[in-house]
Amino acid sequence: MGKSALSTRAAVIGSGFGGLAAAVRLQTAGIDVTVFEKRDRPGGRAYVYEDEGFIFDAGPTVITAPHVFEELFAEAGRDLNDYAKLIPVDPFYRLVWEDGDAFHYNGDTDSMVAQIRERDPRDVGGYLAFTEFARRVFHAGYRELAATPFLRFTDMLKVAPALIRLRADRSVYGTVSRFVKNDHVRQALSFHSLLVGGNPFDTSCIYTLIHYLEREWGVYFPRGGTGALVRAMVRLLEELGGEIRLETPVKRIDIDQRNGQAVHLVTTDQKEREPFGLVVSNADIHHTYAYLLRSVSQAEKMRRRLEKMDWSMSLFVLYFGTDRRYTGEIEHHTILFGPRYKELLDDIFHGDQLPDDFSLYLHAPTITDPSLAPPGCEAFYVLSPVPHLGRAPLDWGGIAEDYADRILAYLERHLPGLRGHIVTKRWFTPADFRSVFHTYQGSAFSCAPKLTQSAYFRPHNRDNRIPGLYIVGAGTHPGAGVPGVMNSAKATARLVLEDFAA
Repeated sequence: MGKSALSTRAAVIGSGFGGLAAAVRLQTAGIDVTVFEKRDRPGGRAYVYEDEGFIFDAGPTVITAPHVFEELFAEAGRDLNDYAKLIPVDPFYRLVWEDGDAFHYNGDTDSMVAQIRERDPRDVGGYLAFTEFARRVFHAGYRELAATPFLRFTDMLKVAPALIRLRADRSVYGTVSRFVKNDHVRQALSFHSLLVGGNPFDTSCIYTLIHYLEREWGVYFPRGGTGALVRAMVRLLEELGGEIRLETPVKRIDIDQRNGQAVHLVTTDQKEREPFGLVVSNADIHHTYAYLLRSVSQAEKMRRRLEKMDWSMSLFVLYFGTDRRYTGEIEHHTILFGPRYKELLDDIFHGDQLPDDFSLYLHAPTITDPSLAPPGCEAFYVLSPVPHLGRAPLDWGGIAEDYADRILAYLERHLPGLRGHIVTKRWFTPADFRSVFHTYQGSAFSCAPKLTQSAYFRPHNRDNRIPGLYIVGAGTHPGAGVPGVMNSAKATARLVLEDFAA
């Protein structure tokens, strides 16, 4: 575009991890950045609630690939350790089944092999072979492609041979099942795609790379909660000269052509049609095209395309604090598998009703950092995957309280007397995902991570019809999850700097 980066103003809409990372990268490169955030705190999905002395991270809680943060700070000439402290979590997860079987899932090969041998000695060799397969997928699908924007079909053709060799057409669960036979081991090795909104039975086996990514770098939790990482990024951005405007929702983006340049006119309650040289949207991608760009005719085609795509499931998230500790009875991250696996996932991803049973992710951050609750207390959040509103248009305002109580009753199998010790609680439903984050159909992870909706086939990091419009976050390449959105920011910032170089 021939415009000097030093004289370009960039608007970043949304202060999630992707938006903040993109803002830091652009500000580091000399572009004047203003971040617009509709809520009273930064963070997007990584919002923080405070109740009765408890601190609850609202969204992401599993921090993997710490290098994505270390690299961001290093490029700005800073050391992440001066801003935030990442604490290793071991085991990564405790997996628990209804028959009482419990598996401590970690990155130690000897530990994993010993636990698998207990269940079926014949699966040991298969597990080691699966780990090697996941390593190859990790190197091909993460190290080489995660921060590479796919803007042309030829970009896809370049990587097609590797994808074909890895049989990317197979599902996560189908691939795992080729290596191991024990049912619990299959579930233990296939649940990871749910962390990015994908059904293990539909999601490409490329996402088995998460298994090796965790082995490579571990699982971490920031001291002070995930919100501490948000605060660190905001502090860095402001030190670099960037601006963040809280409680300033963007109402509309108009585009004018002036002297051969696209000028993006951002309207908020505070200012009408404020000019910027480019816009990076970290808002929900459907909201970006259907609402923010509603006056821009070139956005209509993408809106229609998005509404034909498959979208990830939604979530019911319950936050609660107790007046006693449960140390020794739980781990930091616990996965509670219900009585059904494939059948429950079918109901969640393809059904039109709320299933009677559930599988749950229980997050207990005070196991690692007791400062997130008052002395002698425990902070929790529990997450239940549920159908999105497009499939199951449920009245969550009417059913949420009962659903929350059912979940708490189920948790009492593992946390004795739980309901009698709760001193604060709140929940977040699919309806809240739609109203608070403007997510399409209340989806929690944007477009589903299917092979036909990945890489080139996913909405691009740079719009090819609207000049100066860029996308970061779960809705673009490479997809959802903290490493995904951080790498989307790296890919997108690279495109901006290429386009606006002198």
